[in-house]
Amino acid sequence: MNGMEPPIADGVINRGAPVAIHAQISEQIRNRIAHGEWPAHYRLKSEPELAADLGVSRGTVRRALATLIEEGLLRQVRGRGTFVTSMTFEPSIAQRLSTLSEDFASQGVLFDTTVLTHGLVTPPQPVAALLDLPALGSVFHLDRLRSTAGEPVTLLSNFVRADVVPGIEEFDFSELSLFGVLEGHFGLKIGTARRTFSAESATAEVAEALQLPVGAPVQYLQQVTYLTDGRPIEYSDVWIHSERLKVTSLLSRR
Repeated sequence: MNGMEPPIADGVINRGAPVAIHAQISEQIRNRIAHGEWPAHYRLKSEPELAADLGVSRGTVRRALATLIEEGLLRQVRGRGTFVTSMTFEPSIAQRLSTLSEDFASQGVLFDTTVLTHGLVTPPQPVAALLDLPALGSVFHLDRLRSTAGEPVTLLSNFVRADVVPGIEEFDFSELSLFGVLEGHFGLKIGTARRTFSAESATAEVAEALQLPVGAPVQYLQQVTYLTDGRPIEYSDVWIHSERLKVTSLLSRR
């Protein structure tokens, strides 16, 4: 997910300052992370691209990144790039990438889907960064409520890159699967996703949708989905009524 944002801090490097250039670059990246412009899991541009943006050598960029890696703000994954570090522990869980609707269908669970909101919007900055959107880019925003046996179990909020799927807002997602439309109609190949689970207290909006008291515990799932070519295509927030739906992972030692 090479960023399409302007160069770091608009490429402002003070070459006459007593502070080393690599330290200035480190500080600019540090500020972007601190202000949420580059959220957890954001993938930075490659070292050559950053060097070209800033008008400095690749070695200077590498030294700046090394400082932030030592501080724990960035991490490098061989063959994939440099990412902003999550502040939460993320165990590696091996499981098939499937949607909740696919899991329900495979287990014979009957469910209903209610579309709460849908349409093209300008996304929040952290979502735009994770989806690698160009300046002023828009997303298809979809909020849905899933129920089984007449009781709500999940509240889903999805953001999909609109430039990759023109016309997606015309589909009826009370009947159709989002991934099914992405793959079946638009011919996209979904490859991987990063899921993060955590426990949260239900906000007023989540509590009303899931028929819970405000502040009741819910399981929260955050996901960024990537195509097989590495492009991010979808970001989602999912809140789960933990008394009605349990999330189980089948693990293998080998």
